[in-house]
Amino acid sequence: MKLWKRAAAAIKDRKSLLAVGFSRRNSSYRNADLEAAIIKATSHDDSSVDYSNAHRVYKWIRSSPLNLKTLINAISSRVNHTRSWIVALKSLMLLHGVLCCKVPAVIGEIRRLPFDLSGFSDGHSCLSKTWGFNVFVRTYFAFLHHYSFFLSDQIHRFRSNRMRSAEKGETMIQDLERIQKLQSLLDMVLQIKPIADNMKKTLILEAMDCLVIESISIYGRICSGIIRILPLAGKTEAATVLKIVQKATSQGEDLTIYFDFCRGFGVSNARETPQFVRIPEEKVEAIEKMIKNAEEKPKPEKKEKVVEDEKAMIVLEQPQKLQTIITDKWETFEDDYRCFDRKDNEYYQNHLPLIVTNQPLYINYPMPDLITF
Repeated sequence: MKLWKRAAAAIKDRKSLLAVGFSRRNSSYRNADLEAAIIKATSHDDSSVDYSNAHRVYKWIRSSPLNLKTLINAISSRVNHTRSWIVALKSLMLLHGVLCCKVPAVIGEIRRLPFDLSGFSDGHSCLSKTWGFNVFVRTYFAFLHHYSFFLSDQIHRFRSNRMRSAEKGETMIQDLERIQKLQSLLDMVLQIKPIADNMKKTLILEAMDCLVIESISIYGRICSGIIRILPLAGKTEAATVLKIVQKATSQGEDLTIYFDFCRGFGVSNARETPQFVRIPEEKVEAIEKMIKNAEEKPKPEKKEKVVEDEKAMIVLEQPQKLQTIITDKWETFEDDYRCFDRKDNEYYQNHLPLIVTNQPLYINYPMPDLITF
């Protein structure tokens, strides 16, 4: 039965490649080579991933944003016509790699994913055998769907701020919102894991390798963002900042548990839990003290001004005068946009989700954290 299924899957992939070859002769605007690479990178084979064709897809995307239309059309058609969890998962991994290429012109146009796998169900085996794979595909899709929109939104905000010179207060609000969205994305990543006994497959392990790297990256951006805004937070933002810090502390513990699970499952990149840098406690205590003082501060006494009139005495209440504090130490938000610099492009090009080796990949630079594991 397994041999029959593999043969049938191979025939389907062959038919798709033949259709692309036929379109090459009947269309002058389609990139048939890119479409063929997409089909090969998202084949029905669950025993391996075609890294060479995944590389070709990434090279096409980096070479020209005009290839994005071909990518979207080809991968959407591929996903919408399949009932195989293997093809669906490989398609998600391929798009994850495209996002990691960090090409602003591409990411800014993708926005949300061009297909919907929120209700995906494999149609080639009984539900008792595939329910775990179905859940894995759905949760991976949910994360990638929101992550794609987040990256696109950050690019558009950065361009908008640069054009109109956003004010400092507005930038602080955007920084806080960005960290909160990253925390939501990290929660979604930590939900992606195999939950059925029959899921110890090569393809699942490859996907988990990608997700382990992504979880470290997102958590590092959360903590570096917190360290940057702590000295700048005023009374207005103190409560929000403290809430973010507390959630990040909890997520650090969740990330440790996630690594333990992945290590036990056999994920190569989770063999060692990274050591993170602790956020200075004195800065957190300063925020807590600021909130406490604001809560305990007595209400200002009313200043009464008597206005004499022939018929009545009127008491006027003079509100306390507000004062704006301006500092020269404001730091411009650049954390998420540095990844589009040339130096960081080189890093991400060598660490794409579909491109993994037999050796575990560890983060070799210190990332700030709220706790030391």
